[in-house]
Amino acid sequence: MNSKRKMMKVGFLQFQPILKDVEANIDSISKLIDETRSFDLLVIPELANSGYVFVEKNELAKVSEEIPSGYFVEKLIELTKQKNGYIVCGVCEKSRSKYFNSSVLVGPEGFVAKYRKVHLFDREKLFFEPGDGPFKLYDIRGMNLGMLVCWDWIFPEATRSLALQGMDVLAHSTNLVLSFCQTAMITRSIENQIFTITSNRIGIETNGEFSLHFKGHSQVTTPDAKRLVQASTDKEEIHFVEIDIKKARNKWLSDNNHIFNDRRPEMYNTLIEKKSFKL
Repeated sequence: MNSKRKMMKVGFLQFQPILKDVEANIDSISKLIDETRSFDLLVIPELANSGYVFVEKNELAKVSEEIPSGYFVEKLIELTKQKNGYIVCGVCEKSRSKYFNSSVLVGPEGFVAKYRKVHLFDREKLFFEPGDGPFKLYDIRGMNLGMLVCWDWIFPEATRSLALQGMDVLAHSTNLVLSFCQTAMITRSIENQIFTITSNRIGIETNGEFSLHFKGHSQVTTPDAKRLVQASTDKEEIHFVEIDIKKARNKWLSDNNHIFNDRRPEMYNTLIEKKSFKL
């Protein structure tokens, strides 16, 4: 790692995927990226290759792909080479006869890693297998990068698991239909002293009797609870900001309070107990 290189150019791409049209979706992504210069990290929404509102499981067979050999991921790698940067993007993944709501990390050297969404939201459980993670960090130009997908945000244990490993930046690909996440990510930032990049999609997507309205408002948050940038609710946008990753490595909130050293794990046993809850 180059210890002198701390400032990183990071951002998000917000767009409206077309349901079950992989080629149109990568074309839209490419056009937005073409307008930019080089960058260090770009985060793209969840299920960016496929769209989201599925009705039957056989629909996934037409738009999913194996990782990393699939068409969509190979096109993402081409874009990273053009811009000399890294991309985290949501992908509908097929693995044998199973499907996963996944996120890939790719760069100029090719495929780096994938993460399979651990916490499935609502009707996703009808189509996808719950992911096996892992919650793992990747060194990207000296930046310790973690990945989560959408609904993972509501489980603070997921972000904390990455933060305890030394995460600087959380790449968070989303298809948000609720209005809570963007505010909650400020809390995730300050309680872990990290940067977060939430890349959300926009638009209304309809398939048969099912329809969802995606809320946009992609954003970048800081360890001191600020939004560096936030997108609109309904426009395709791409934004980058400069971040100083040193700010994610100072875990002192006062002269006497270190957010990790002050933890009392012996008091948190209930967090790792498996329980079933009923209304």
